[in-house]
Amino acid sequence: MHATNSAPSDGIAVEVRDLVKAFHDPRRGTFRAVDGMSFECRRGEVFGLLGPNGAGKTTTLRVLATILAPTSGRAFLDGIDVVAQPLEARRRLGFLTGNTGLYPRLTGRETLSFFARLHGVPEQRIAARVDELSKTFGMESYLDGRCEKLSTGQKQKISIARAVVHDPPVLILDEPTSGLDIIGSSAMIDFVSARRAAGTCVIFSTHILSEAEELCDRIAIVLKGRVLAIGTQAELCERTGTANLRQAFLHYARSVDPEVPSVGR
Repeated sequence: MHATNSAPSDGIAVEVRDLVKAFHDPRRGTFRAVDGMSFECRRGEVFGLLGPNGAGKTTTLRVLATILAPTSGRAFLDGIDVVAQPLEARRRLGFLTGNTGLYPRLTGRETLSFFARLHGVPEQRIAARVDELSKTFGMESYLDGRCEKLSTGQKQKISIARAVVHDPPVLILDEPTSGLDIIGSSAMIDFVSARRAAGTCVIFSTHILSEAEELCDRIAIVLKGRVLAIGTQAELCERTGTANLRQAFLHYARSVDPEVPSVGR
C-alpha cells in the first residue's frame, strides 16, 4: 500500500487504506464493523471480497459508494477521494447491493431510462443502451412490465442493469447473484467477465466459494472487519499448504476465530 496521502497510481482504480468504520450499539457499545481494512483493485480486474455475512464486506463497500462516512482511513475510487469529492466518485461508480430497491410503478425500461438520464447518458444514446442491456440479461419479455409485477430474479436483473447503465469505470457488486436462478447467475457471471475484458474494475463481494473461484483474479479473505490475506487462488493455497480455496479460507479464518472448523473436518 502507498505510504503517502496522494491518490492511487495509474492502473489502480480502487484503493482502500487503513479503513475503519465504527458504530455504537446500546448493548454492545462501540464496535468496529471495519477494522483497518486495506486493499486495491486494478482496471480490468475482478477483485473478490470473500467472507461470511457480518465480516464487514458490505460496510466497506458502502463507504466506497459514499453511503457511509469512514471513521478513519481513506478510500479512492478512480483517483477520487470518496470523502473529499463524493459526487465525483459517484459519477464513476456502478453499485449493486442485495437490498437495492426499485420503483414499483415504473417498468424496467422506464427505470433504466430514468437512471441513464440521472447519470448523464446522452438522450440519443439511451434507447440503444437499454436495448443492449435487455439483450445481455435476457430481459426482453418483461422489460415493459411494472417492477411490482416482476419476480425476485427479474427485479435483480433490472437492478444489475441499472447499476451499469452509464458504463462506469468502477463496478461494485455486493452479492449480485442473490435471488437469481442458474440461468440468471450464469448471465451475471458472463457479464462480469465481459466487464473485465472491457477494462472495468470490478469489486465482487460474495460468501460463495464457487463464484470467487470462477470469477475473481485476486481474492481478499475477510473476517471480523479485517483483510486476512490477499492473492490469487493459487497463491492463497500455496501460502497455506492447502489444496483448494475452501481449505485456504478456513486456514486463515482459524487465525482469528478458533471456533472455525479446522481444515479437513
